Amino acid sequence: MESTHPHTAQASDVWSQRIARWLTHFIYWFSGNWLWIITGAIGAFYVGLPLLAPALMAGGHVGWARVIYTVFRPLCHQLPERSFFLFGPRAVYSLEALSHAAGGLVPQRWVGNSAIGFKIAVCQRDVAIYAAMTLAGLAFYPLRRTLRPLPLRWFLALLLPMAIDGFGQLFGLWVSTWWSRVLTGGLFGLAAVWLTYPYLEKGMREVHIDAAAALHDLAPAQQEMHQHG
Repeated sequence: MESTHPHTAQASDVWSQRIARWLTHFIYWFSGNWLWIITGAIGAFYVGLPLLAPALMAGGHVGWARVIYTVFRPLCHQLPERSFFLFGPRAVYSLEALSHAAGGLVPQRWVGNSAIGFKIAVCQRDVAIYAAMTLAGLAFYPLRRTLRPLPLRWFLALLLPMAIDGFGQLFGLWVSTWWSRVLTGGLFGLAAVWLTYPYLEKGMREVHIDAAAALHDLAPAQQEMHQHG
């Protein structure tokens, strides 16, 4: 059996140490900036992109807009009568008004036209949920050291209005309104952040401390690598 060449083993050790150091640096960075990363990702993807879709439609970039609408298709029902419209005379339309504008039956994925504007790529409730999560994430920053997690019973209490509003409409008991969707969605978005972010902050703070200690332990090996490099 052939023995491993010393230089090969040494090179393997060097790369293992480099990978460990890079991963530890990444963990240290992510755990120290997780709030901005998650809040920015929610704001950019779930708020920014849906708002960009009607702007692209209004600007004549139909192909790019269709891509965004398609991306959010599995994530939202995208019903026009439950969506906000931009670049038109009104932000909200009834199904009857949309039928008149569409010249008949309104397709479920209809995005609008230049006469009435173009719909945001997610429904009114989703806009409220993700906008509330983004704003709550920003508001959490100065409170992150002291804010305690929302008790589960209060989370369920804040979730209940959305469940009642949604299931009532689903079973034909009533037709929800744009303001009820925004209000209940906003309450849920706020509750979701209040429940989870304090736990995330506590966990990420511990990870950050551990990563800092690991980087301190890796420092002598890094210096030795430079000396023999």
